[in-house]
Amino acid sequence: MRKLTNEEKRERWRGYRPAERFPLAVVLDNLRSAYNVGSIFRTAACAHLAEVVLCGITACPPHKEVEKTALGATTMIPWRHVPETLAAVRDLKSRGWTVAALEITENSVPIQLIQPQHFPLALVVGNEVTGVDDAVLAEADLVVEVPQYGEKESLNVAVAFGIAVYLILEKLRPPFPGELSSDRGKPAGPG
Repeated sequence: MRKLTNEEKRERWRGYRPAERFPLAVVLDNLRSAYNVGSIFRTAACAHLAEVVLCGITACPPHKEVEKTALGATTMIPWRHVPETLAAVRDLKSRGWTVAALEITENSVPIQLIQPQHFPLALVVGNEVTGVDDAVLAEADLVVEVPQYGEKESLNVAVAFGIAVYLILEKLRPPFPGELSSDRGKPAGPG
């Protein structure tokens, strides 16, 4: 078995990628770690998202630590900085976006419950210590969580975003070559 070259990988995934970016944006609410920001940029670029919105103290490109983990992804996806997260969320809502905060609250629901009617969707991820700001939570249309089955109470923000974005995209992605729409959601393999 031979591993694909980087160009072969890009060519393979171009065949799966929709012509337009997915109607999914990520809003970073005052992230402290530039490494987390870079990781989120890389995931957002791989997922072909609409944009990354950097808010408050969140590090913006060009930044050494962002670029170290983004590995060039900051040039592959639209991004902008908005000084206040609440202003960014209100702007997106005024343009017809559904805002979903990724946070564990008494009213949060599993992220798998997001449906196609929720798009375009802006997913807000919060500060590594304090989470999504309370005012932003109050403004959100949905509060969603990644179900966790172990004893640790939270995931790293970049990891949580990566899991969340791919669970969300399962609602929108076109079928893979050779996949029937009736095959979606069924386990792979014999049977």
